[in-house]
Amino acid sequence: MAAQQHGGEFDVLIVGAGLSGIAAAAHLTMQCPDKSFAIVEQRADMGGTWDLFRYPGIRSDSDMHTLGYRFKPWTEAKAIADGPAIHKYVHETAEEYGITPHIRFRHRVLGADWSTEKACWTVTARREEDGAEVQLSANFLFMCAGYYDYDQGYRPEFPQEGSYTGRIIHPQHWPDDLNYAGKKVVVIGSGATAVTIVPVMAETAAKVYMLQRTPTYMVSRPAKDWLANSLRAILPDMTAYRITRWRNIAMQRFAYNMARKRPQKMSKRLLDMARKLLPADYPDFEKNFTPPYTPWEQRLCLVPDADMFDAISGGKAEIVTDHIDHFTPTGIKLKSGRELEADIIVTATGLNLVMMGKTNLSIDGKPTAVSDHVSYKGTMFNDIPNMASVFGYVNASWTLKTDIVADYVCRLLKTMDAKGVQIANPHLADADMPRLPWVDDFSSGYFARSFDKLPKNGDRHPWRVLQDYKAEKKILTEEPVDDGVMQFSNAGAIAKPLDAAAPMLEAAE
Repeated sequence: MAAQQHGGEFDVLIVGAGLSGIAAAAHLTMQCPDKSFAIVEQRADMGGTWDLFRYPGIRSDSDMHTLGYRFKPWTEAKAIADGPAIHKYVHETAEEYGITPHIRFRHRVLGADWSTEKACWTVTARREEDGAEVQLSANFLFMCAGYYDYDQGYRPEFPQEGSYTGRIIHPQHWPDDLNYAGKKVVVIGSGATAVTIVPVMAETAAKVYMLQRTPTYMVSRPAKDWLANSLRAILPDMTAYRITRWRNIAMQRFAYNMARKRPQKMSKRLLDMARKLLPADYPDFEKNFTPPYTPWEQRLCLVPDADMFDAISGGKAEIVTDHIDHFTPTGIKLKSGRELEADIIVTATGLNLVMMGKTNLSIDGKPTAVSDHVSYKGTMFNDIPNMASVFGYVNASWTLKTDIVADYVCRLLKTMDAKGVQIANPHLADADMPRLPWVDDFSSGYFARSFDKLPKNGDRHPWRVLQDYKAEKKILTEEPVDDGVMQFSNAGAIAKPLDAAAPMLEAAE
């Protein structure tokens, strides 16, 4: 291995050049133009999710007027955009704000150590092209590495799968050479990925089965937003974008709040909408489309232009609700006794959730894990100084959170400058505060499998993640940065001991 090299010293180091990382850099250039920064990105291109995933039909499951950046209008006709269009949007943003020269591509972050004595983070990254370890130093660390493992998707082992003679594909690792025209395909899963893949593969495949253990709520929306396109024809792009964005945020909040307050009513409405998009004689609607949970306990699956329902109605796709008994040489044998023949099996079985791109954190040389810490205002963690992290909403567009977290980080940096200090540490004084799950009332598999890896919630402000854009926007953009919880100090001295975090308690039932 090549010798360790020093990669530079910066005011801010951003980890990840996906949607969040590029937004963070753009906000820094706009709000803190005097701050030096760099971005380290493990892939060879920016875009994150939209550079990694290549499966058929890859698209957003949120409208681009809320998934897009607050400061850059989305001007394409389709609001439910495909992966290449989003990838292009990220690239355009990076070019417009002069971000691209600041990105260190193919740098995989291994660890980050905070030094109280030096008031800086030292980040160690492996340069993929030659294996050299590179160290970069920064006063502030901004983690924008997403929420899932880019190296490996979630993939359970199935009984006797070794006997299967066809091809098994995980959507996170879609091969360029896969030809499914005229083939029989089974897609295992019922989440957003499966609902995206099935109608697109059904266009040319002989038959596509979506094999699910339990149904998911599906809601159809037009891919093109008539209001957005009409406004853009008569108003400046930014004005039209702001109006559409405000409307869509309000609609998202209304739908989510209705689902939580009147779950049975919302469930009936969603099911009635789905039923109308299928043939009147469609069999087993209750079995295939009625989830065993209320809306927004898991994310709703967005279906643009009813494509999934059209594929089912046309006979090219079929939903099968059953459990796998075992794989056979030619397909999958179900618990019911039915066998699904398949030339290709797609395991759309989910993601492996990880925090901060699997970066190993340490404070003054002592390893620490965010799972042992409590979230502070949904963006920092108790007694981890000078570090913020973006983790978007489970009930709305990811980027809504990115913009307001970036706002807060810029406000914090300005406050530190005004005070003449180098360290900002959100200190948790109450060691006995209960530790609660980071996200309440959300049962998606990737969360359920990863609760032990996630930070904790407290039972009071500012130690709670609210999953409420309106409330968090006020907290992060209007509440005082110097709130009595954030402790300010300089190199070599910190206001409170860093090991003051309380032992993790059992989450409340």
